[in-house]
Amino acid sequence: MRLLITNIAQLATMAGVAAKDGVGVTWDDLGLVTDAAVLIEDGAIRYAGPAAALPKHGPPDRAIDAEGAVALPGLIDPHTHPCWVGSRHDEFAMRAEGKTYREINAAGGGIRASVRHVRRATPDELAAACTGRLARMFALGVTTVEAKSGYALNTEGELRMLRAIAQAAARTDQTIVPTFLGAHAIPPEFDGDRDGYTELIVREMLPAVAAENLATFCDAFVEPGFFTLEQGRRILTAAKDLGFRLRVHADEFEPFGGAQLAAELGATSADHLMAVDDAGIRALAAAGVTATLLPATTLFLGQSNYAPARKLLDAGCRVALATDFNPGSSYTENLQLVLTLACTALHMTIAEAWAGVTYNAARALLLHESRGALLPGRRADLLLFDAPDVRAIPYHLAMSDLRWIIAGGQLYRAPTPFAQRA
Repeated sequence: MRLLITNIAQLATMAGVAAKDGVGVTWDDLGLVTDAAVLIEDGAIRYAGPAAALPKHGPPDRAIDAEGAVALPGLIDPHTHPCWVGSRHDEFAMRAEGKTYREINAAGGGIRASVRHVRRATPDELAAACTGRLARMFALGVTTVEAKSGYALNTEGELRMLRAIAQAAARTDQTIVPTFLGAHAIPPEFDGDRDGYTELIVREMLPAVAAENLATFCDAFVEPGFFTLEQGRRILTAAKDLGFRLRVHADEFEPFGGAQLAAELGATSADHLMAVDDAGIRALAAAGVTATLLPATTLFLGQSNYAPARKLLDAGCRVALATDFNPGSSYTENLQLVLTLACTALHMTIAEAWAGVTYNAARALLLHESRGALLPGRRADLLLFDAPDVRAIPYHLAMSDLRWIIAGGQLYRAPTPFAQRA
């Protein structure tokens, strides 16, 4: 199929971001082109650039007049937890009354609350819930999603979650990257025996996930009260030996050494980092580990300890952005909101923020050679916004001005935000 898009007022190719591998991004790296056109063939970008230089081609199967829209790569969310059932709105009320995340967790809420729901859920219920959430992300322009397990915390349940994620992935034109997160918390049956649960992950869960090829990544929540550095090292090393790529929930609550562990093990990404210290920042920069920041989590928890994005960037780290979409600490599918928070709360420039939800997010998933930039040969994931400029998109807080979504060359009209009389 050949799709031609013309009359694009402004196109951001991210060519300079890709050339720099996402480090030291400036405004010029967005690769902005005015009066642009995009030609897509068989699901891949053939051309993206000035309309005047559009190469000769056969008649398109479909032609779109962008009517002066702004075009950018599809958004990429590299840290989400979309597979669960039940609701934790009661915890939101508890936080509104002054309870902290740790207090709620200690009272039986938090991750364990979702574990109770998920362990009772059928495969079809999990797949249906995950499918619906991915669809809401897609309607907001997210064409690639990392999706974690981690709400069953036993072998059968974690496998069921990952199978449900695979089932949901088969129902969408989005790219879904599955991550095994059995090391998300300690289940109640292992209270007082964290080493025993670590042993279960290493000896039983990881081999079972690998045997079915259900996950690309293995993640671990290396934080006080969850998994120690040594337990995290053991789990992640075992995962690496089985062929998984690595991610780490690191330094969310205090400087615990999670960033250094991610650097030591060659993790692809270290995520959260609200409490990362200077030593951790230096380690991430030296090892080339992507720092994935989750400002919606800080906002949703009513806190002010946002990750030190400027220190990370100034130290030479590559910074990606994600929603951390989950039922407890960041209940939002809106990566466009995160784009705005990056500029307001993390003090990133608009260019750095756009890199964080496109190329750098792809880099955090090792998809940077096929996604995250509008360059010839890459997968045709493309968004058209009804906006005057790329700067206007994060300016519109928590709303979407999307007009068209293209995923793998498949064209979708974005949902209208306007109500119509029934």
